[in-house]
Amino acid sequence: MIYDALIGPFTEFEFMGRALAAIIALSLAGAPIGVFLMLRRMSLVGDAMAHAILPGAAVGFLLSGLNLFAMTAGGLIAGFAVAILAGVVARSTGLKEDASLATFYLASLALGVTIVSIKGTNIDLLHVLFGNILAMDDQTLLVVAFNATVTLLVLAVIYRPLVIESVDPLFLRTVSRAGGPAHLAFLALVVVNLVNGFQALGTLLAVGLMILPAGIARFWSRDLTAMICIAVVAAAVAGYAGLVLSFQTRVPSGPAIILVAAALYVVSVLFGSVGGLVRQVFPGRHLEA
Repeated sequence: MIYDALIGPFTEFEFMGRALAAIIALSLAGAPIGVFLMLRRMSLVGDAMAHAILPGAAVGFLLSGLNLFAMTAGGLIAGFAVAILAGVVARSTGLKEDASLATFYLASLALGVTIVSIKGTNIDLLHVLFGNILAMDDQTLLVVAFNATVTLLVLAVIYRPLVIESVDPLFLRTVSRAGGPAHLAFLALVVVNLVNGFQALGTLLAVGLMILPAGIARFWSRDLTAMICIAVVAAAVAGYAGLVLSFQTRVPSGPAIILVAAALYVVSVLFGSVGGLVRQVFPGRHLEA
């Protein structure tokens, strides 16, 4: 009974196996990015960029239908364009970067929804906005795995300056010029992983598998390496449990995954060993001299 409910779907149905493999790839690449977004206080920037890729993906859909490479290329172009334009406007005017980014991402979201609505049906619009990981084919899975591999390799290269800049950017500027290139490379990884998540969870939920696991990890450890590991495990567990929930019920797969991650976040807020509410109300005994 337990085997049929928890393991059977992934061994008996190929689409469930592909979905689980995609979730693991997204967890390995996206969760570390989410941790750095949280440390750099850029969580809402990640959410804004998730919306910003919509018009590019919609143009790809307009030209080629639900074509993987057209929508991925369009999403990447739109994401980078919004990031660059928001930065240029913020540096050329008195407008703060967050306000500039908010303006561009709202316009991008409206434009993307309009494009898909004109060309396609409500089903197409739901697919673009919320994804469908259960419909992932081998070609899409290979692209997701390739992007995840590239993310891990680039992250390994920029890891040290990224950590130092997250903690003390002024110190990094005094000892090295690696901060600027590392920041740009990190923003590129954010866009790549949002497009990666878009294939599975859609533009509106893609950022969820990056930010929620990072928030979960924050309540269980203060060590960066441990936080990254916890975030990866939390993302994978949420993905697995969400897929099982979706298979056993009528809940769509993408929202099911994010809802499980949100439930894990609530548990962490309550019982986390680092700043959890229960821990604050009932603190452990301190060592006495």
